[in-house]
Amino acid sequence: MPIQHSLWSLTGDVKPLVATRLESEKLLEDLIVDNPSILNPSWMVIGRQVITDFRGVIDVLALQPDGSPVLIELKREKTPRDVTSQLIDYAAWVEKISSERLQQIYESFIPNGNLQIDYESRFNTEWDDENLRGDTQLVLVASELDSASERIVNYLSDRGISINVLFFQAFEDDGRLYLSRSWLVDPVVVQTAPNPRQHKGTWNGEYYANFGVDQSYRWEDGRKYGFITASGGPWYTQTLRMLDAGDRVWVTIPKTGFVGVGIVEGEAQPVTEFTVSIDGQHIPITEAVTEGNYLADGDGENCAWFVPVKWTHTVSEKEAVREAGFFGNQNSVAKPKSEKWDHTVRTLKSRWGVD
Repeated sequence: MPIQHSLWSLTGDVKPLVATRLESEKLLEDLIVDNPSILNPSWMVIGRQVITDFRGVIDVLALQPDGSPVLIELKREKTPRDVTSQLIDYAAWVEKISSERLQQIYESFIPNGNLQIDYESRFNTEWDDENLRGDTQLVLVASELDSASERIVNYLSDRGISINVLFFQAFEDDGRLYLSRSWLVDPVVVQTAPNPRQHKGTWNGEYYANFGVDQSYRWEDGRKYGFITASGGPWYTQTLRMLDAGDRVWVTIPKTGFVGVGIVEGEAQPVTEFTVSIDGQHIPITEAVTEGNYLADGDGENCAWFVPVKWTHTVSEKEAVREAGFFGNQNSVAKPKSEKWDHTVRTLKSRWGVD
């Protein structure tokens, strides 16, 4: 059924806010480009009104932290069939795009901008042309969502196409305008869904996790106090919510290797709520003696989130296990369905003597 929003003011007498319409879809596009965080604070907008080789026009083009493209199309007055077919057509073009062409698009959007330098500065990771071949995410932006669009998107999503709808609704209260948003499909589901062309097989029940190490986040802290952590916005932190108590997770440090395996002991928590056990007492992680500074990213959407883990086996960074053919993924947490993951887990179990 079509998505509908309602908002109430709780100041004074409880009263509903009046739903209204934005003046134009262009206004919504302007808002997205000027404030990309209303879509996803972890995405990097690199183009607007991008003309494809087939004379199509992509409303907004962005990159995810792993370098894979995001195509953002406003529904406007187009029929559900037209707008979804356009998105798929654009995806077919982007799938074969070169990094040189992408740089041209970026220069048109940011005069004299250097995509590789700006990407590496934004995400603190190296540019890799192969990441452009990642799973392209399709996003339909609508101020109203009809049943036909919802059925088409759900059908494609169920069949392995990374497609989602972001529904915006405007409200007015005493001359003030408010904007609400809602995703049709949980972004975690879309972000972590395996690409059926690249990952064939069944999940073995064991999770993969990244433990990013820098000046603020140190593996020895996680090893000592029993946790994995991520920060930098929802793209990085939301996948931590995939983990439940009792799950087994294998942890790797990017570009270093696997350093531990353990059993999850609780749900993901923000830095302001997470505690660690010291001499039988639970104290806030921010008050524990740590090598890292877990308040470095502040609060809100960018703050650090933690998952408590009881370690079965850990090693230091110098002892990390890294071999050709091991599974790798940019997500903070993933549930892989590939032969590489099966091979990785078997090898680590044998190497570390884990049942």
